[in-house]
Amino acid sequence: MTRGIEEGATETREDGTRVLHYLLRFPQPVENVWKAVASSEGLRAWLAEAEVFEPRLGGAVTLRGLGSGRITAWDVERIAEYTVEGRGRVRFHLEPTRPSGTTIRFTHESPSDEDPGWRQRFEELVIHLAGAPDSSAL
Repeated sequence: MTRGIEEGATETREDGTRVLHYLLRFPQPVENVWKAVASSEGLRAWLAEAEVFEPRLGGAVTLRGLGSGRITAWDVERIAEYTVEGRGRVRFHLEPTRPSGTTIRFTHESPSDEDPGWRQRFEELVIHLAGAPDSSAL
């Protein structure tokens, strides 16, 4: 397991929705992590090409190979939530940690039991953030 990626509980709701939780810890500041999970440039670096990305509540999002949907929660540098048709809802809840790190409480609600491969994707996020310039130093 990569340090900082902690898989939490997986539960299945009565309606069959599968809910997967991860706790992710990064030494980078919230500003950097936010850009990685809530911008077309950031998402392209570790998840998928964002062919459409309207950074606002209700904005459209289309991720190449993953599908299209809407931004269903948006609180700058705090919460980004995307609902993608047929793939469910993903939520990134960012919290600053001391001295200058970030914790993400990640949730994926899916209508499928299929493994979406989040661990591998988060490994890519770790690599991306490790190489990204620190925006606070600019």
